[in-house]
Formats: sequence, structure tokens, C-alpha cells
Amino acid sequence: MDIDITTVWAAIIFFAVFMYVVLDGFDLGIGMLYPFVKGRRERDIMMNTVAPIWDGNETWLVLGGEGLLAAFPVAYSVILSGLYLPLIFMLIGLIFRGVAFEFRFKADDRERPVWDIAFTAGSTVAAFFQGVSLGTFLSGIPVHGQAYAGGPLDWLAPFPLAAGAGVVIAYTLLGATWLVMKTEGDLQARMVKLARPFALLLLAAIAAVSVWTPLAQSQVAARWFGWPNILFLAPVPLLVGGAFVWLLWSLKRDPHRKPFVAALALVLLGYTGMAISIWPYIVPQAITIWDAAAPPATQRFALVGTLIVLPLILAYTMWSYYVFRGKVADSEGYH
Repeated sequence: MDIDITTVWAAIIFFAVFMYVVLDGFDLGIGMLYPFVKGRRERDIMMNTVAPIWDGNETWLVLGGEGLLAAFPVAYSVILSGLYLPLIFMLIGLIFRGVAFEFRFKADDRERPVWDIAFTAGSTVAAFFQGVSLGTFLSGIPVHGQAYAGGPLDWLAPFPLAAGAGVVIAYTLLGATWLVMKTEGDLQARMVKLARPFALLLLAAIAAVSVWTPLAQSQVAARWFGWPNILFLAPVPLLVGGAFVWLLWSLKRDPHRKPFVAALALVLLGYTGMAISIWPYIVPQAITIWDAAAPPATQRFALVGTLIVLPLILAYTMWSYYVFRGKVADSEGYH
């Protein structure tokens, strides 16, 4: 049986980007939760929950970007041309956050609040412009002859800016539920209280995108509401509702691992809904994955290396999270 290598590459990039959203999402969320926690001790604990693992999370962003360049060079050139400014702002936020992360540990009591603000600002800017990039991508990038045909400020539109706010909400919820899982005592109780309103906000954001996108793009409406697609896709919104109820229930009855898993389920379902809406386009409504694909020989060559590297990345990621499992206490570290 012949395997469509282009579809395999699309699945790899989908997986890499999702892993980045999940793994870097909750540590960006921790930065955005800093304003809700004033005590130095509690802020130290929050940062210590991700200190051993946060550097490796961005490996997935590199894998997704390099995979796009290797397997879909046409899409890479179009997407990056349309998103230069949002992606530059995102990278500035990530750099600023990384510097603040390291300098905060070495700062004295007078300087530490400055780095706390930098950590929050860098996390917020990075998350917001990831959402802006996603919203610009989903709303359609203008293309003419397989080249970008828009302007440098096309991303300054209502839908991309709303998507930026939605990603900030999603990452903050992931950060809150991560801290519910990794902390205890007063800090955990505060995160349980914060997670509930952010869960409601995320559900509202998912609902808004689910209504906005089909109304703005007839192709998406046909994908979701045409017959017989509506029959097969109806479980997706039902699963979103189920994950939301499970999240609220677990925050009340079992505030440990389950809230984080439920929040991951909400993010996964939203991400899957996006993929369903745009498939098989890699530049929505303009370029399909096959139109953007590199020559088969290039895809096969790059795939060999990826199939070696990908299991290694998964292995060391799982091992690092296993080593640093458990709750984080003030003086005891992981236990």
C-alpha cells in the first residue's frame, strides 16, 4: 500500500505544533499568572515547577518550523511573509521571558520585582502574538501565484486580535491547572479559584471562534454543516462540552491531575476543530498541502532524519517530566 508522504509530513507538523502549544503553553501561563500572586515565596514555587523543563519545551516549535521549511517550502515562504511582524514580536517576548527567567534567580530583593514584571510581560507578549499569528492564518493569507500578496499590517484586524486574546486565556488556564497539579496548600487553592473563570472564558472564546469562522468563510460552514459531515463532526462540540464539565467537576472534587488533563482535552479539541476547518489547505483556502509540498525525494530524505530525531525528543521529554514529577514544596523541591 502506497503511503502519501505529504500527509505524513502534515501530521508530523500538526503534532509538533500541538506539543509546543501544550508544553510551552502552561509555562507561558505561569508568567501571566504572576500578577495574581504577590508573595515572593509563592512566585518562587510557581517558577520552580517549570525551571527544570521549560528550555526543552520550545524544541517542538523549532521542529514544527523546520519541518514546514523542509516539507512545504511554498507554505513556509507565504506564511512567514504574512506573519513577519507578529512572529518577530512573539520571538522578542520569548527572548525577554527567557532572560527574565534566568536573571530573576540571581537578582536581589530590589531588582527581583523588575524581572517579575519582565517575566509577565514577555509571557503575555509571546502568547498574544502566537494567537494573532494563528488568527491571521485562519482568516486567510492573501496569495497570488504562490507568493504573499498582502501588506505588513494585515494582521491588525478584529479576528486575529481576538484570537490573540483567546490564546492568552487558554495558556493561562493551562498554567493554572498545571499549578493545581504541581503545588499544594494556599497556592493550590488560589489556582483552583483562578482556573474556574478562565475555563469559562476559554469556553466562550471557543464558542466565539466556532460561530465567527463559519460566518466569515463559507467553505468552513460547508465543511461543518454540510451533509453528511455534520453527522460525523457533531461529536466534536459535544466533547468540548463534556471536557468543560469534567474540568469544573475535577476542580471541585479532585483538584490534582484531572483538571490539567481536562484543560489539555479542551485545547486539543479546539486545535482539532481548527485542523478540520482548514483541511487539506496548509494556507487556508489558497494552497493545499500537495500544492505546497517539496519534491518527494526531499520529503523522503528529511523524513528519515525526522523519524530518528522525533522518538529521541519524545523520549527525553517524557524522561524529564518523569524525573521531575510530583508536588513542588518551598524548601523540599520535588517530592
